[in-house]
Amino acid sequence: MATAARTGARGLSTDELQAIRDGLAAGRRPRVMFTESAGQIAGQVGQVVTLTDPAESDEWVVVRFGRDELPFSPGDLQVAPKGPVKKAVAAVPEQARPEPEFVIDKPLPAPPPPAEAPPAPAPAPRKAPARAAKPKPPPGLTVTLAYTDGEWTIAANQGAKALAKPYVIKPSEAMKMVQFVDVPGVQEAVEQIVSAERAEAEQQAERLRAELAEIEARLAELRDAG
Repeated sequence: MATAARTGARGLSTDELQAIRDGLAAGRRPRVMFTESAGQIAGQVGQVVTLTDPAESDEWVVVRFGRDELPFSPGDLQVAPKGPVKKAVAAVPEQARPEPEFVIDKPLPAPPPPAEAPPAPAPAPRKAPARAAKPKPPPGLTVTLAYTDGEWTIAANQGAKALAKPYVIKPSEAMKMVQFVDVPGVQEAVEQIVSAERAEAEQQAERLRAELAEIEARLAELRDAG
């Protein structure tokens, strides 16, 4: 099979592929012509209906030809010329008519055998349909439990989109969430933070109770003096 380089058909360039992509985005179906590397359909014209992922296959330009939609590589195609495309037909020279022959006592020639019908043209080769592009997976989901400046916060992000901005939760709620994570180091760290907060709160409560006792004693003295 002749290649596009030897026959002069250079295939689609990067700029032409970009123009086809822009045309598809605008709702058009750009016309292309098959080069000799496409096989028996060389010189025919089709319409590009979609462009698949070049990383999936070398044949990623899907062309409608007749009732079929088949994938081709950019080297199998070139931009179709404007206007109707006509295939050149080589002229067949007219055979010279034989001069009449005068025959005396010569048997008549036998009639020629009937001409055989020409073989039917082979159908255009069908190429395997383009493989469906793999669906893009959804962005990952990240849930963050954080402890900063004496407060527990939780936030949620899906990819770069914030589903829930950091908001404050109770220490007991943080402990419940950590219990679902079977990682002893994480649970111990949370328990130490909660224990330290509990001890500090108890000390603050003792100080407040002592201050309250002093204030009540002072109030009692003032009442007695009155």
